[in-house]
Amino acid sequence: MRLPALSRKQVRPLEPLEAARAAVEAVADKQAEDILLLDLRSLEAFAEYFVVCTADNPRQMNTVAGAVEKALDDRGGGAHHTEGTDASGWMLLDYGYLIVHIFSPQQRAYYDLERAWAKAAQVVRIQ
Repeated sequence: MRLPALSRKQVRPLEPLEAARAAVEAVADKQAEDILLLDLRSLEAFAEYFVVCTADNPRQMNTVAGAVEKALDDRGGGAHHTEGTDASGWMLLDYGYLIVHIFSPQQRAYYDLERAWAKAAQVVRIQ
């Protein structure tokens, strides 16, 4: 017996860790570099997870951002807002419980989120 296809409204939204892992997979699929998933829950932060990654050029930044949006939006979890542009070297996708940072190499070094959030637990690190 075949089950009917689920409509977009019937899709179970991802849990925060599932969404964070889906974002990591999406950025890795688009060859982002130095991918880091941080667990912020023990720090009383404004989000549960950060995904931080590096893209080599503006085109790749847009591709990575698009892949994250597709991976999460398809599961009913659209971004609350986005900030930055490929021209600025930094893009942010804010899902409330999850924030995805996509940096150029220069902007990643400048913002140094790893140092700023050094007390956060590293869940995944792909270099």
